[in-house]
Amino acid sequence: MKSQFVYQRRVAFAETDMAGIAHFSNYYRYMEEAEHAYYRSLGLSIMHTRDDGVVIGWPRVTAQCQYLAPARYDRILSIHVNIERLGAKSISWRMDIFDGKQKLAVGRMKTACCLCREEGKLESILIAPPFSDCFEESPFL
Repeated sequence: MKSQFVYQRRVAFAETDMAGIAHFSNYYRYMEEAEHAYYRSLGLSIMHTRDDGVVIGWPRVTAQCQYLAPARYDRILSIHVNIERLGAKSISWRMDIFDGKQKLAVGRMKTACCLCREEGKLESILIAPPFSDCFEESPFL
């Protein structure tokens, strides 16, 4: 499957048990790393400070992962990033995690475009520039 963006990373020793198998919770880190790398590839950041000092961020609404096979120590993983659905205020992501040609997991996340105010209050907003200028649903799904 062709992907909108592919991020690669090596499974670190600290992420594994004594059998060299990555703990399941790391798959969420892998997906988040890939998401951040995708933003950087577009010249963006997961957090954007507007001229008025208010930050636009992308908190998670949901996250899930279906595990198909274990990730192992020192293997290079390829995380295929696709936008399944681009909503008015949110993005639904699909992350397929591979070791070579073997699919290890399918992850999904939904993130909401929010104003992150200093007092910690989040307010969902329509996806705004500079983000709205860059995102599109993956034609490859």
